[in-house]
Amino acid sequence: MFLGGYLGSCAAQLATYAACTACQCASREVLRHSARVAWSVLFFLAMILAWVLRDFATPILEKIPWIVKDVTQVDMDKWFGQQAVYRVSMGNFLFFGCMSLALLGVKQRGDKRDAYLHHGHPLAKLGLWLLFTCLPFLFPNEVLNVYSWAARVGSGIFLIIQMIILLDFVQCWNDSWAAHGEEDERWLYGLMGLTVAGYAGTLTLAGLMYAWFKPAGAGSCSLNIGAITLTLLLVVAFSVLSLAPLARQGSIFPSAAIGLYAAYLCFSALQSEPKEYACNGLGRSLTAASGGTLALGMLVTLASVVYAAFRAGSNTALFTLDGSEDGEGGAGGGAGQRQALLADVEGTSAGLDGVPDVAEATREAVTGGAPKPDAAAVARAEALTPVSYNYSFFHLIFALASMYIAMLMTGWGSVAQDKDRIDVGWASVWVKLGAQWVTGLLYMWTLLAPALFPDRDFS
Repeated sequence: MFLGGYLGSCAAQLATYAACTACQCASREVLRHSARVAWSVLFFLAMILAWVLRDFATPILEKIPWIVKDVTQVDMDKWFGQQAVYRVSMGNFLFFGCMSLALLGVKQRGDKRDAYLHHGHPLAKLGLWLLFTCLPFLFPNEVLNVYSWAARVGSGIFLIIQMIILLDFVQCWNDSWAAHGEEDERWLYGLMGLTVAGYAGTLTLAGLMYAWFKPAGAGSCSLNIGAITLTLLLVVAFSVLSLAPLARQGSIFPSAAIGLYAAYLCFSALQSEPKEYACNGLGRSLTAASGGTLALGMLVTLASVVYAAFRAGSNTALFTLDGSEDGEGGAGGGAGQRQALLADVEGTSAGLDGVPDVAEATREAVTGGAPKPDAAAVARAEALTPVSYNYSFFHLIFALASMYIAMLMTGWGSVAQDKDRIDVGWASVWVKLGAQWVTGLLYMWTLLAPALFPDRDFS
């Protein structure tokens, strides 16, 4: 019995050690190969911290003299919560902004900033993030007042970038399935099915909005009725335009997808109306929701912001003049030099950005497929590998997203924002309705621009 227990204890310790070692190795590999995921997790933690401090930091902030100084707000609890959000947001804006500046011009993996700043040393970067997050709590209120207005501008830029990414994604999806449809008609049937589903979803959501945001006995609710009706008219306008001969690159599927997104923005805007507003029937029903339901809704909202920042930061080709993610010196000069260095390596496979994969070439060489390449040449070639996305732009997007989080959690600077709500208030309503129309107008511009400027290449 004693021997069996001893052996079992040893086995448990060995298993624990092996599991810990595996987790450490796995975490290092994730950080090394999926830096974007690691940065997204850090940003998500910042949002959770801002959310918690907004609701529970009042007893702490009341003891900081330079924050309490000259405060004349009636609802002190909400004001302190707003201050906590602004300071966490500003700390993350400064952190990601400094990272963006530090990584400016990184085009190849051999750049030391790639290994030291973007991919490596996670504990050091975590400590630096904590330092930047705490730093704004030492600033006077005047600095935060300036930042709150700057955050409104940065948030608008972040929303516009989201719209551009969405338009490009939908258009690429349509082009891809249409190209596959030339060989297999089932792709075209799928595209038609998604188009019908998109328009059906738009009409269904519009019907639900008429029911939820024009409740019986609430009066005319002209704002809500007008917003829903104008949304439908906007969808009809760009759908008809996409089929007109003037729209040379028009297609019905992108119109259906953008129409569904426009309907969602309208729904989100009306849902952001204050719960005391008589025409917000859905808001009144959500007032009785449980704390768990509200928390789940806020987590979904925060997760969607992280995903939007992740996708926008990774898709940098849209925002470069030459259409490449690495600019002038990325996949051009670096890749050419790297291919020259590996010219004597046979049996390589296509790797990142269309250049040979060193690891695969080395594995094939070891197994006898080709002579083993010179280690120094492999190292030089690996150093010349172009980065797969613009690191500086990636961190810039997260800096702008940090500003957007401040607006999201404070109702775009409204002290009246309730603690159990995120993105509620009249400012949020008008921002979302404005974003809806900007999206629609941007899409119509993409349809008209090739005809208005035939000499320019819009591909």
